[in-house]
Amino acid sequence: MELPLIVGVDGSESSLRATDWAVDEAARRGLPLRLVYASLWERYEGVVPAYSLGRPSEQVLAEVIVASAVERAQRRNPDVKVSAETVPEEAVSALLREGRNASVLVTGSRGRGELKGLLLGSVSLAVAARAHCPVIVVRGDKAGLEGTHERILLGVGEGAAGSAAVEFAFREAEARNCTLDAVRAWRCPAHETTDHPSLAAEPARHHEEQASIQLDEALQDAVRDHPGVRVRRATVEGPARTVLLHRSAAADLLIIGAQRRHGHFGLQLGRVGHGALHHAGCPVAVVPQRA
Repeated sequence: MELPLIVGVDGSESSLRATDWAVDEAARRGLPLRLVYASLWERYEGVVPAYSLGRPSEQVLAEVIVASAVERAQRRNPDVKVSAETVPEEAVSALLREGRNASVLVTGSRGRGELKGLLLGSVSLAVAARAHCPVIVVRGDKAGLEGTHERILLGVGEGAAGSAAVEFAFREAEARNCTLDAVRAWRCPAHETTDHPSLAAEPARHHEEQASIQLDEALQDAVRDHPGVRVRRATVEGPARTVLLHRSAAADLLIIGAQRRHGHFGLQLGRVGHGALHHAGCPVAVVPQRA
């Protein structure tokens, strides 16, 4: 039996959108859905907490938020098996721990009480950068959230052959019965063209050919294992961050890989990941790969 899909809820508008998206994803993949509310309510209530019917008011609020989220999920799709839990723990720590027994962790892009102008909340960023299971941050425009593009976008980076991100992308495209756009960005170092302007096309052609070879190598095993998935390959000149952000406007999900290094406890997310989580036009899946 596959592990559940877990979504973090906190009552914010962002977490409601994440809940809706997670219900649809759980239905597509035939997974149970688990809703988790994590909060250290004593921190918000002060040393002497306010009480409602003998319980701290933040605890009461947590129970209301969870009950409302469960009801919302069940209304959206009664066939999805839904469970929920309220955890008196710091949100990042709780979700990272929950992620050890999850197929996927889903979060909204910004939490309750965070500054309105933030592009991405601190909890979502920390979880995406440190979790040991795939994390999907639900963001983007209406078309991307509703999956109307019928297209998944996979950013193929260095050493992607046999990566967890490639396998995740193929399984996702299979579950959605949609097209998978696999993109490998490439750049030609400036010194290779400025030193010999007349030969500018030659080094560029070489880098493009190398990118095409790397893309084919990254996809070959997954193409063999998932013959029903429609794959469109593309090599594009430019910074990977810019290329993927531009193409995310026409995608329902952007998938990128992230290295996880043993013994490293900081944020393990590169520039491409940061850019995608803050600016992508659709939900973003960060899929960890053990170094």
